[in-house]
Amino acid sequence: MTLAVLCLHLLVTGVLLPRRLAGSVRLQARPATGAALWLALMASFAVALLLTAHHAVEPFAHRPAGLLGLLDLFGLFGRPPHGEPDGPGLPHTHDWWLLTVGGALFAALVTAVGLRTGRDRRRHRTVLDVVGVPDRRWDALVLEHGRPTVYCLPGRRSRVVLSRGALRLLDERQLAAAVAHEHGHIRGRHHLFRLPADTFALLLGPLPLARLGRSEVALLLEMAADDAALERASRDELASALCALATSGPAPAAGAEAGGALGVASTGVLARVRRLARPGTGRRRPVWRFGVPVLPLLPYLLVCAPHP
Repeated sequence: MTLAVLCLHLLVTGVLLPRRLAGSVRLQARPATGAALWLALMASFAVALLLTAHHAVEPFAHRPAGLLGLLDLFGLFGRPPHGEPDGPGLPHTHDWWLLTVGGALFAALVTAVGLRTGRDRRRHRTVLDVVGVPDRRWDALVLEHGRPTVYCLPGRRSRVVLSRGALRLLDERQLAAAVAHEHGHIRGRHHLFRLPADTFALLLGPLPLARLGRSEVALLLEMAADDAALERASRDELASALCALATSGPAPAAGAEAGGALGVASTGVLARVRRLARPGTGRRRPVWRFGVPVLPLLPYLLVCAPHP
């Protein structure tokens, strides 16, 4: 029964819920919370995967615990299946080491990806400081390049970058909205949210949770930066800036993304413009916010947590 519950949890969090939540208007209403929920789903899947592997190797090494243990305590599962040892098994509280080791390994992978991205970002920033011209009015570096582009390099020495083409294309209010969007990325430290999602996708790319989660986290963080920009610009100004930059030429060069840059019109422009065009979202229910801290612990609470 324990393995069946864990496998069901993997199916729900890894396949069914991601397909259901992709493009959710409710998550887009509070994009930062929505991005955190996607990351919590990834953490929940990883915990369940570790516990599934452990229970598959030693199916009878532990006494029933968690919610399943409570049900077994009340006799809802009947007698143990034939072949289970009669002696006492190990308590599930000893499984903490498995989650600790798994978490440490994933943290090490996230750190490795972050260090590589940070190295690329530093190289990009070094080049920008040589070829860019500081503009105090916009608190940005201006590049002598004809293709309109606005992006930021986040981190401890963050930069907002404007091309000369963007200065020619956008009017003053549109440019202010685009720059405010990039400063929203920097203040919100959105690059740190993307690191675990990118690492999870690197490990489990074909999985719907990894594939959809990575793109949805990126889109929701763009929407969160849009919301930050709305403190200094109107919806129309930001939407028109997005459309102008998205339709002005080819997509940003691969080097910008490799350098850890976040562009104002690089992700989900159509979805973001539609969101900006919608009227107020009305009453927002904080249902998703409660799921963020619970989801990573749910597999453990189901099958491993101790009970009286």
